[in-house]
Amino acid sequence: MSKFNWTPKREQFCIEYIVDFNGAQAAIRAGFAQKGAAKAAFDLMQKPEIAERVMQLIQARSNRTEIDADYVLNRLVEIDQMDVLDILNDDGSLKLVSEWPKVWRTYISGMDLTELFDGRGDEREMTGLMKKIKWPDKVKNLELIGKHVNVQAFKDRVEHSGVISHEEALEQLA
Repeated sequence: MSKFNWTPKREQFCIEYIVDFNGAQAAIRAGFAQKGAAKAAFDLMQKPEIAERVMQLIQARSNRTEIDADYVLNRLVEIDQMDVLDILNDDGSLKLVSEWPKVWRTYISGMDLTELFDGRGDEREMTGLMKKIKWPDKVKNLELIGKHVNVQAFKDRVEHSGVISHEEALEQLA
């Protein structure tokens, strides 16, 4: 068995791979020939040293950014718990944005303000203001929470009970 030959190009492949997890594109960006990039990426990813280095780089990025699965799940939970009453006054009007909880200021998808006018020309007068707030898709958010590795809400579960002999199992398969 030959010793693994670590090269700058292989290191660059690992760095490029964690950008988008596209092996062929990572190989091209790392300087491998475009024609054989997919095969080079496949071959590299079969090497335990490359897989280990990729995992080290992913962990280092997670440590740097402080973003991991727990972070993402916590943000999704924040979105799930958003309540429109947090941004409304008792009369139904919107509170000032500076009075909104941070979760609302962070996660709204869009805000439209439209001035409403009556009349024409010099007699035109503003009669109102229409405010539209687009908040995150709560169903999609719950789906993402449900797919989280620790929640697994959508994973099919099959429960087995009892004891079956090897011969009985073979009979059932036949």
